[in-house]
Amino acid sequence: MQKTSDSTMVNTGLLDRTFHLTEQNTTVRRELLAGLTTFVSMAYILFVNPSVLGAAGMNKGAVFTVTAVTSILGCLLMAFLANYPIAIAPGLGDNAFFTFSVVLGMGIPWPKAMAGVFVASVLFTILSFLKVREIVIDAIPKDLKLAMAAGIGIFIAFVGLQGGGIIVASKTSLVAIGSLTVPTTWLTIFGIFVIAILMARKVPGAIFIGLVATTVLGLVTGLIAMPTHIISLAPSMAPTFGVGVTHLSSIVDPQMWAVVLIFLLVAFFDTAGTLIGLAQQAGIMKNNKMPRIGRALMSDSISMLAGSVMGTTPTAAYVESSAGIAVGGRTGLTSLTVGILFAFSMLFSPLLTVVTDQVTAPALIIVGVLMVSALKEIHWDKFEIAMPAFLTVVGMPLTYNISYGIAFGFLTYPILMTVAGRRKEVNYIMWILFFVFILLLYVLNIVPKS
Repeated sequence: MQKTSDSTMVNTGLLDRTFHLTEQNTTVRRELLAGLTTFVSMAYILFVNPSVLGAAGMNKGAVFTVTAVTSILGCLLMAFLANYPIAIAPGLGDNAFFTFSVVLGMGIPWPKAMAGVFVASVLFTILSFLKVREIVIDAIPKDLKLAMAAGIGIFIAFVGLQGGGIIVASKTSLVAIGSLTVPTTWLTIFGIFVIAILMARKVPGAIFIGLVATTVLGLVTGLIAMPTHIISLAPSMAPTFGVGVTHLSSIVDPQMWAVVLIFLLVAFFDTAGTLIGLAQQAGIMKNNKMPRIGRALMSDSISMLAGSVMGTTPTAAYVESSAGIAVGGRTGLTSLTVGILFAFSMLFSPLLTVVTDQVTAPALIIVGVLMVSALKEIHWDKFEIAMPAFLTVVGMPLTYNISYGIAFGFLTYPILMTVAGRRKEVNYIMWILFFVFILLLYVLNIVPKS
């Protein structure tokens, strides 16, 4: 009994020294609980990411494994390199852009598009090493960053509404409400209400629980076919591994320049904003600055690069980490726990067959709701800010293309700020991006596809 106690003390001491638990006023038990809470809150990405990328023609089983492995790597890097209670996994906004804007919208085959992700990841990592990332992020006005987040949220929700059958195409009005006589549509509606109620009750892991509840209802009612088995070894990554690297020659296509640029821009802003918000929640910020932010950004960069090689879209710091922080997570032990749980979850890939579009649709819609909350901080009372922000937000869902929404905002902002007499507030980098986006629109609309 004494040996067990001594062993526990040694292990606890090692964890304390590694993650500075005492210094952060936390305990091993609290960090483990926080990790479990964060994992349950974001575990939906294991099934939603294969669903979204599967719509682009990618192998769902391979994407499931890549999603898990990339998440494990990102969480381990965040744990040991930055010592933050923040989990990393493939981002929802990025996979939506990849599938619906690049592959389905621009007609670029997914292997070619993955080459664009790989190049963007390499550039992203280099820029992070050179600390250019922080410089550019600082140059983009906060209002446009918020508008980008909200616009991607509405776009994701729109995709969910379509996938769930609640919104359908219409020749007369472009979109219309779907048929309420279709049973699977009600499955989506059920999922939305379950998650919404749990969210309103502040239940940790509401999205994941809602996903499970919707799946169970589908299985019970026969709307979803029963899986042949539940546990198995993780599917091979072979269908997606290295595809982006082997298709690098496609980068000579001018259209791919636009793809690389957008992935680079979205990755630039996504994690940085989330990191700062979560650091503020955890009380990590010091003198309005985030300690070790360079290491945190590097963790994101390396996992993004690894993910692009294995076969998934860019990673991001997950806002669901706030659930773990809320129950006391303060160090990298929390993110380490999340990584271990992702490793364990790789045994349950057969469940992919029961996670249909109607099951994942509620998750997309609710995540959209969470992202749209960024709208409240935009300065709507200043028209020179309101107009670019508005065009960014509505441009994404109405053109069904995230890149167009971003372009609309970046093209109008410097012009309106100048005519409003606020030219000095526009960073020169914004003018550089102004011409970059003119080139972007030219490439997307005028240069013929190769």
